[in-house]
Amino acid sequence: MFVQFFVNLWKNKPLRKKIIFVCIVFAAFRVLANIPVPGVDPTKLAQFFSQNQMLGLLNVFSGGALARFSIVMLGMGPYITAVIALQLATMIFPSLEKMYKEEGEAGKKKFNQYGRLLTAPLAALQGYAMLSLLQSQNIIGQFSPLMLIGYLVTVTAGALLLMWLGELISEQGIGNGVSLLIFAGIVARTPSYFGQTIVGWDISRLGSYLVFLVVALIMIALVVLVNEARRNVPVSYTKRVRGYKMYGGTSTYLPIPLNPAGVMPIIFAMAILMFPQMISQVISGWGTWGGKIAAGVTGLVGNPWFYNIGYFALVVGFAYFYTQVTFDPESVAENLQKSGGFIPGIRPGKSTSQRLKFILYHCLFVGAIFLGLVAITPSLIQGGTGLSAFGFLIGGTALLIVVSVVLDTMRQVKSQMKIREYESF
Repeated sequence: MFVQFFVNLWKNKPLRKKIIFVCIVFAAFRVLANIPVPGVDPTKLAQFFSQNQMLGLLNVFSGGALARFSIVMLGMGPYITAVIALQLATMIFPSLEKMYKEEGEAGKKKFNQYGRLLTAPLAALQGYAMLSLLQSQNIIGQFSPLMLIGYLVTVTAGALLLMWLGELISEQGIGNGVSLLIFAGIVARTPSYFGQTIVGWDISRLGSYLVFLVVALIMIALVVLVNEARRNVPVSYTKRVRGYKMYGGTSTYLPIPLNPAGVMPIIFAMAILMFPQMISQVISGWGTWGGKIAAGVTGLVGNPWFYNIGYFALVVGFAYFYTQVTFDPESVAENLQKSGGFIPGIRPGKSTSQRLKFILYHCLFVGAIFLGLVAITPSLIQGGTGLSAFGFLIGGTALLIVVSVVLDTMRQVKSQMKIREYESF
């Protein structure tokens, strides 16, 4: 069955070109991730990132580029932060919300252009914050002004290059470019985590390894179950006569996912939780009261209890926020009414919209809580088993992204193959 699937996939020339293009972009990403910025001690750098939970997670998502201090060390972080800032701005500025939601494809293109423009200053700011952080830990020496400018230009260009590659995947490849590049980074780091665990194998900790294995299998099963779960809302269409033909009179359903937001809330929460820490690192060295406040913020974010509670709350909050941005029950109800569709027992229009909201937020509550628990799993696993090498991998965050991206990409591949079959028919 799998052999036949891949044979059919390879015979589909347009789809084959898209997959090859994505593989070429992945290869370019891995080459860029291994080109370091000079002037850094790699041994001290790797040790520092292994001891910092948040930076370690970011390093996993960047495919190790952050720990190597490569030219693309910032990964997709600046672009994601820019998108979050703009989407939050739609709640404050009505004109921006109108552009994003009401002006169609042209409005979304303009909105995305603003995101690209905002990415550059955010990348420079995050690059400077990372440099200040490493200097405070005596990992790198002091930079001259000219070297500092060159460093910031390099990492900013690297972030913009990754943003461009991600958009190329979305336009000319298959799947979401941002998610696929993060997926590539996580998968690239997996062999090294296995290697660390094998090298550090201790038979006396066999119980911890078994607990890890059981939890890993349960997490994979739960991630697949939640991502594939749907609430099917029945929809019927009235019969309509046009000319000599009759249309409608059929029944179908509207699928509402148990996790409508996908993996984006976790990615957004990670970027937001990291941003204050980056800013505080920039000004923590100042001798003023602002420096003292920044140092306090750094210590607070580094506290495991604050980190886990804040991470959980942000993931749940962004799950609701992102769902509101991407799924509009009023618009769905209006489209159903225009096409002659209705939910049996529910009046078209406002009543249908309220019914869809009721179902959506009941599903979203379960999905958001699940995402939040998945996000803080790494800390729980590390504390329970002591397997720090696998802590980030099992942490559902990476696991959820990997499984979700694979499922979503396979779904799109199958959809493209179905379209090809219909065209041949």
